[in-house]
Amino acid sequence: MNCCLATYIHDLSPFLLRIKGDFGIRWYGMMYVIGFICAYFLIRWFVRLKCCELKEDKVADFITAVAILGVMVGGRLGYMLIYNWDSFSDNPLSFFQFMNGGMASHGAIFGITVVVYFFARWQKISWLGLGDHIVITGPLGVFFGRIGNFINGELYGRVTDHKWGMKFPTELNEIHSNRLLAVVDQAKGIAPDLNAAVKNLMAVSDGAPRYQIAEMMIETARHNAEFQAMIAETLLQTRHPSQIYQALCEGLMVLAVRLKWKNAYHGFISGLFFITYGIARILVENVRQPDSSYIMNMTKGQFYSVLMLFVGAGFIVWSLVTKRQNQIPAE
Repeated sequence: MNCCLATYIHDLSPFLLRIKGDFGIRWYGMMYVIGFICAYFLIRWFVRLKCCELKEDKVADFITAVAILGVMVGGRLGYMLIYNWDSFSDNPLSFFQFMNGGMASHGAIFGITVVVYFFARWQKISWLGLGDHIVITGPLGVFFGRIGNFINGELYGRVTDHKWGMKFPTELNEIHSNRLLAVVDQAKGIAPDLNAAVKNLMAVSDGAPRYQIAEMMIETARHNAEFQAMIAETLLQTRHPSQIYQALCEGLMVLAVRLKWKNAYHGFISGLFFITYGIARILVENVRQPDSSYIMNMTKGQFYSVLMLFVGAGFIVWSLVTKRQNQIPAE
């Protein structure tokens, strides 16, 4: 951290291991891997505690299906449909451009729900009972995913004057190129390499490639403290670290409920997850910088979270009506 007595300026690299250029192992991707590993061991533990109908030798297959079809496909498709429809409708193949980023938690939740349903049908077990376990491991994935967002410096919060506010250089991506160029020109004495690189870029490009200039400035700020201080003073605003809020509020919730009630009616814990996640997301969205248009005076994150409240209530009512409990198969 730059200084514990001043506003923290985010300067974390998104790469765990940079191989060359923009190619390498990124923290964000590693967060997903960690989440899937935790999910595997947690569900296997539940199986051994006799509170899950799934057989132990099927846990790996289940987590693999959830990871690939539920999280990756569902999350990506949700992002394209909810937040990036224009690009997706113009070029459906943009779905496969994972390296450009773009995942939606609501899409992942829907995708996981579909995978759980069909996997449970295949194994001839209760899909709501199986869902009650994935919604406990799911928040761990949300937690790690939000930490990945923070490391990337993306999905930051709204402007604040709170002492714990932070400045995110990725905000440069939203600033007009003329302002960026003016600061680069002023910084030629402290960042000559950046100044020369931007001039070369301008010489071979049509117009001002804002995002490329912004990325070059962000990378320079990570290694040049004087330039970092300059852009923090002239261009960046102090914002809520909303990724941390979301990691804590959306990501760590219902594990204790599962351990307390090992044989709760199937669907009850799923309903509890949908409601607690929905409430947490609605509240935290109030301090997160909107990254898309509004629906009925709500951010898209809030709107779809309201729908989750109704889904969660439906799961709970269904669980209390059917009163289905675990039927552990004999060894």
